[in-house]
Amino acid sequence: MCLGIPGEVVELNTEQPDLAKVNVSGVRRSINIGLLEDEEVGPGDWILIHVGFALSKIDEQEAEAALNFLKTIGKDYEDELDALRRSRIE
Repeated sequence: MCLGIPGEVVELNTEQPDLAKVNVSGVRRSINIGLLEDEEVGPGDWILIHVGFALSKIDEQEAEAALNFLKTIGKDYEDELDALRRSRIE
């Protein structure tokens, strides 16, 4: 199962503006935010991530609700976090 996981933007990459450092449940990774070029994205914003790409910008309440739900599904959520830990978008 592939999931969209909420993550909080912690820093923008000034050398590569299509990348941002994101915190997803304690896992920090660079994520491609190029699909959100029409939206202003910055530290503190929440985004929905799938396969290393930000799909949409969401608000904090949506992020919290999604994370709470994802935690209830167990193994699929843990598998997705493991995949994120192994990803290397730099």
